Amino acid sequence: MDSLANISEFKSSPAMRERLLSYGVAKTFKEGDVILNENAYIKVIPIVTHGSIKVLRTEEDGHEILLYYIHPGESCIMSFLGGMHHETSKIKAVAEEETEILLIPIDKVSSLIKEFPEWLDYIFRLYHKRFEELLEVVNDIAFKKTDERLLDLLKKKSALQSNKTIHVTHEQLANELGTARVVVSRLLKQMEKSGFVSLGRNNITLM
Repeated sequence: MDSLANISEFKSSPAMRERLLSYGVAKTFKEGDVILNENAYIKVIPIVTHGSIKVLRTEEDGHEILLYYIHPGESCIMSFLGGMHHETSKIKAVAEEETEILLIPIDKVSSLIKEFPEWLDYIFRLYHKRFEELLEVVNDIAFKKTDERLLDLLKKKSALQSNKTIHVTHEQLANELGTARVVVSRLLKQMEKSGFVSLGRNNITLM
């Protein structure tokens, strides 16, 4: 089965798509599965074909912060860079929902670049998008209040799941925002009073 056939990034190059499928191994991850840990050596490049991955940065004290999401048709530029330079991962990748991924061996990346110019273009476009997303994270931390960041995160999760009801714990939200659970719980109660959300057991509904 051609898992890349309906992904716009690869429709224009059937030859490259065929080569990726011949190199890759398809794998399905359940929600919450860790796909890549920090400090692990990068042996494969993930291309998401269904679902989504959240990419996080973890500090020594255990605090995490969400960097960006990887959507269908996309990959992780940090895996490209780290893998090609034989470095360990600087990020943690977790399945946001049940996610299907095509895993491309890192030793095939260079040959793909030589054979398909469009593969290099794909990498550059990913790099540009991730750079903009990381700038947005820096901007949010520097200039936005935590309640604004929390509402933005809920909207992103709602869009990912195509559902206004988001199944998530206060602890998970706190980890992704790099703050304390009590802070998130307090802000969510304030947002509920203001009519922005409705709180349930391990779920939040955007109003």
